[in-house]
Amino acid sequence: MKRSDTARRVLARLRPAAAPDADLQQELAQARTRLRRTRAQLKQAREKAARLEAELKLTRASLRSPVHDLVLPDRVLEVIERVSEEKLTYLSRDNLATLATLVLDVERRGLPGAVVEAGTARGGSAIVMAAAKTPERPMQVYDVFGMIPPPTDEDGADVHARYDKILAGESRGVGAEVYYGYRDNLYDEVTDSFARLGVPVAEHGVDLVQGLFQDTVHPDGPVALAHLDGDWYESTLTCLQRIAPVLVPGGRIVLDDYWAWSGCRRAVDEYFADRPGYVVERRAKVHVVRV
Repeated sequence: MKRSDTARRVLARLRPAAAPDADLQQELAQARTRLRRTRAQLKQAREKAARLEAELKLTRASLRSPVHDLVLPDRVLEVIERVSEEKLTYLSRDNLATLATLVLDVERRGLPGAVVEAGTARGGSAIVMAAAKTPERPMQVYDVFGMIPPPTDEDGADVHARYDKILAGESRGVGAEVYYGYRDNLYDEVTDSFARLGVPVAEHGVDLVQGLFQDTVHPDGPVALAHLDGDWYESTLTCLQRIAPVLVPGGRIVLDDYWAWSGCRRAVDEYFADRPGYVVERRAKVHVVRV
């Protein structure tokens, strides 16, 4: 090897590495700056969404009841407390109190028609409403009094996942009690609970109607107040189709599952889309008022 070649190689090793292209370096720095800015904006958006969600929950809760001037009698308050203590409903005490207040408002305004509940589980909310109404006003309580029927293709993935969990025996009731769909002879259990809490069905005009909604929900007169807790699309839509047309002016439907299950929400939105004569109020529970 020539000495000149060796010298050139030595010199090459001694020279510093060539600097990266200046334009590429600048583009890389700008991209990093944009990424940091985007991450900061995403964090702010998430924080804002969380704040808005919290505010929305507070707003719905503040609009829980349209009636604020009625005081519940001690007897009704006692029934609410016992229903909660005995874990006869998934509803909170506040939501039970709202239902009771709505019943009292129906009585105060003298609206004609029955009180209806479709989907009663262990009977807690129906017992509260029955305690608040006069014995002369009829009340129908519809339920299969057993395992909840399956959802349909109109229900979303959330509903089907919930039903799969129920079928697998993995669902628990209120306070880790046995889920109502797994209980034996639920009809008799609910009947006994009415009597035990001082609201026997025979003395308070309450009719417990067992069966699927499509077979049983056929109101034979006007309805003043309805509490619908059917969970899925088909059960909710069936109740709306049968009850909304006979709801009296000023009467109200309370939908328990609108915010909880996609099927119920879809049924409500579809049924009342461009349907005159009804006002949908998005409260802690969605209410529909006949005008």
